[in-house]
Amino acid sequence: MTESDTRSALLRLEAEDDADAEELDRLVRRLRAELGELDVDLRAVPGEVPPGAKAVDPVTAGSLLVAFSAAGGVFPGLVETLREWLGRQAGKHRIKMTIDGDTVELERATSAERQQLIEAFVRRHG
Repeated sequence: MTESDTRSALLRLEAEDDADAEELDRLVRRLRAELGELDVDLRAVPGEVPPGAKAVDPVTAGSLLVAFSAAGGVFPGLVETLREWLGRQAGKHRIKMTIDGDTVELERATSAERQQLIEAFVRRHG
C-alpha cells in the first residue's frame, strides 16, 4: 500500500461494565487475530486503562490503529468483520471506529439499525 491510497481507522473496544482488564485483554487479542486475517495493517495504540485495572500493556487498553487500502472494498469488509465479531460475543461490548475525526459506535442493535448506521458511515468514508 502506498501512502496516497491508505486510510486509517482508530478502533476502541469498550467492554461491558463488569469486564476486568484480563477480560478486555482477551477480547482485544481475539479481535486483533480476526482482523489480522484481513488485508490491513494493525498496530496497538496506548489508550485509557480501565477503572480498577492493574498495570496493562497497550493492547489491553483496547485501542488498535488499522491501516487499509482505500481501494478494493477493504473498508466495507473491515466494518462487516467488526459487526460479525460483535454479534458473536456474549457481552454487550462496543467498538468505536474513528476516521478523520468522524466516529461511529458499533454495538448490538437490531440488524436494520446497524445496517443503516454502517451504510451511512461507509458512504462517508468508503
